[in-house]
Amino acid sequence: MYIEYIYATLLLYKAGREINEENLKRVLEAAGIQVDEVRVKSLVAAVKSIDIGKVLEQSMAMPMTTTTVAPATTTPASSEEKREKAEEEKEESRELSEEALSEGFASLFG
Repeated sequence: MYIEYIYATLLLYKAGREINEENLKRVLEAAGIQVDEVRVKSLVAAVKSIDIGKVLEQSMAMPMTTTTVAPATTTPASSEEKREKAEEEKEESRELSEEALSEGFASLFG
C-alpha cells in the first residue's frame, strides 16, 4: 500500500473528518496524487475495523530501545607483554595449521 494513502487517512482522522472514499480521494487529489480506486476502497474497508486513536496512542506509548556501546576500559600493556602475546598467538596459529594439515592429509589418505 502506498504510504500517501496512509498519510491521507491520518490527516482525515486528525482533522476530525469521516474516513470514507470520497474524502480520501479529495485529500489525495489535493496532494496531486493519481488516485487508485481499488486502493482507496480497500483502505477505507480496512480502516473501518481499526480504532486509529488507540493505535496511535499505543505506538506513542511503546518505548524506543537504543543500544549504546561503552568504551573499552583496558589498560595499555607493556611492549614486552604485547610481544609475548603476539608470539603465543603465532604459536597457536601454527599448531592449528599443523592440526588442520594433518587432518586434511588423513582424510585424503585414509
